[in-house]
Amino acid sequence: MSIVIAITGLGMFASGLIMFYSIELGQTEEVPRFIKNAGTFVGISGMGVFLAGVLLYLINKNEPQIKEHSDV
Repeated sequence: MSIVIAITGLGMFASGLIMFYSIELGQTEEVPRFIKNAGTFVGISGMGVFLAGVLLYLINKNEPQIKEHSDV
C-alpha cells in the first residue's frame, strides 16, 4: 500500500508542475491565475504524499531477526 501512496504522490507532483508551468507568469485573468495557484498547492501536497509513502515503506519493511550467539 505504501508503494501506491508514493506513486500517487509522484503523480500529484507531476500534475502540479504541469498546472503551474502551463500558465504564463503575470496572468491577470482569474481562471488562469487560479489554475497556477492550484498547481502550486497540488505540487507541494504531492511532495508530502510521496514522502509519507516512502516513510511508510521504510517503517513497514521486515527487518531480519537479531540472532545473538553467546558462548557461556
